Amino acid sequence: MTHPSPASRTGSAAEPGPPPRPQSLMLSFFGIHVLGTGTALSSASVIDAFSRVGIGEDAVRSTLTRMVGRGLLERHRRGRRMYFSLTPRAAEVLTDGKERVHRTGAVNRAWDGTWTLVGFSLPDSWRSERHALRSQLVWAGFGPLQSGLWVAPGRVDVAPIAAELGLGDRIRAFHGEAAAPTEAGALLRTAFDVDAIAEGYRSFLVRWGGDAGPAEASDDLGRQLLLHTDWLGLVRRDPYLPAEHLPTQWPAARAEALFRDLAARYEPGALRIAAEILDRWDPTA
Repeated sequence: MTHPSPASRTGSAAEPGPPPRPQSLMLSFFGIHVLGTGTALSSASVIDAFSRVGIGEDAVRSTLTRMVGRGLLERHRRGRRMYFSLTPRAAEVLTDGKERVHRTGAVNRAWDGTWTLVGFSLPDSWRSERHALRSQLVWAGFGPLQSGLWVAPGRVDVAPIAAELGLGDRIRAFHGEAAAPTEAGALLRTAFDVDAIAEGYRSFLVRWGGDAGPAEASDDLGRQLLLHTDWLGLVRRDPYLPAEHLPTQWPAARAEALFRDLAARYEPGALRIAAEILDRWDPTA
């Protein structure tokens, strides 16, 4: 499965930075309110929902159209109304994100010392294939150790990535443990921008640590949407590094506790508003 391109780990996230892209917000919105329901939402009700985070009608319509073109949403016409549902591909992406948010957690305290190594060599003319492979590896929690060699903590199944991209004969994958003189902590800092990951969590604590939440959200539905989008973006950029080799006072645990507290606080109001404004239709009925 081809995932949406993950954000780069190279920049520092110390500042709150730009707001989430409309597609990221749309994926979060459908993940919260559509995933697992089998229903589609009318474009008018999505426009109403997104107005609560300051996104206008034109931006919503263009985002819906782009996501249909990218195979993430399916369009349905019912009379004069247009409805949108998740494609199986998008449902798989969102299910993976839900797993990371609600089950995996943000702090890896159970690492067994195992690494997954992936080596590859692609011709210079295969630029698109190289980009796709690197994007998939980042999504799966890998970081570049040196030219053509990527590493991830734990045991990661690389076979689905190789099969999807048709690169099975170009990829070599191994599981193993680091041996002297290689140290796990130094390896982490070589392959991953540990400081930027930490600053991402600190930025989240700053953005969401106040009483009212971000100013751009007008109610609990908007606050829920921004909260989940911000948090999922962080989790997807964090390769679930082993806690024992991270700096002291690693901020992920505090950020995760704040996320869970706010998610529980916003959910009742968000569900009430969603029930009032979302126009649902079952395209299989």
